[in-house]
Amino acid sequence: MAIEQQTTWKQRLEAYYYLCRFDKPIGTELVFWPTMWALWIAAEGIPDIVTLVAMVLGTIFMRAAGCAINDFADRKVDAHVERTKNRPLATGVISAKEAVWVFIGLVAASACTLFFLPIATFYCALAGLLLAFIYPFMKRYTHLPQVVLGMAFSWGIPMSFTAMGKPLGWTCWLLYFGNLAWTVAYDTQYAITDREYDLKIGVKSTAILFGRYDIEIISLLQLSSVVLIGAALYLENILIPIGLIALLLVSGDFIYQWSKTKDRDPQRCFWAFRHNRWVGLIIFAGIFIALI
Repeated sequence: MAIEQQTTWKQRLEAYYYLCRFDKPIGTELVFWPTMWALWIAAEGIPDIVTLVAMVLGTIFMRAAGCAINDFADRKVDAHVERTKNRPLATGVISAKEAVWVFIGLVAASACTLFFLPIATFYCALAGLLLAFIYPFMKRYTHLPQVVLGMAFSWGIPMSFTAMGKPLGWTCWLLYFGNLAWTVAYDTQYAITDREYDLKIGVKSTAILFGRYDIEIISLLQLSSVVLIGAALYLENILIPIGLIALLLVSGDFIYQWSKTKDRDPQRCFWAFRHNRWVGLIIFAGIFIALI
């Protein structure tokens, strides 16, 4: 168990920075882009600046809060995993109590952005907060923590629709489940990176559940995400031609990821996970151009 160290105020601020993963924005990007897909579609173009800023800040704050509570939940196992052994709680630079206060502070900051959004968004945010809180603990009880992560990472989609005063119809839920499938796919890539350590310490994941069929199931999930997102774009009359071009580019990217990860090399799987930032950006670019 890590022992809390005596640190200067500068070291403590740096530890908070790393706790929130501000040095690794990939997680924020993976939450940000689907939220922007939904916001642009719900607004039928560029949303008003107040709603846009509120949603962007809320995304940043809640992603950071999720990292803080994740490290709190994993504080006793991170030290045993090569990739996470230098995290602030694992090394004892900050305490578990401090991580909880950081989580509460970031949730409060995110809640402040809701004052600028409709009341329906506030109620929707409560479900998102629950998902963000319970996800880190799921890996102790189920092999499907990636599904819970997908639910949490996709929650900006219904929030975006409520923020624009739109009903949660077919388009919303097609985007939601399309993004959920994509999230499970890339977080399984991420989990393959840690599978060796997770098996030793008893942590569960889809990478362990899928076993030797992991890469094939990842490809099926990616295909499902393209179909579901494509259906959402079709309902909004933005599939042909720009949306289709974007999804074809994304499909090509998924094939490229398969070619790099088919041998299950942990470093290449981690590369593929990070590479998914381009998937979200490409889909957003397609939506943005189609709605000009």
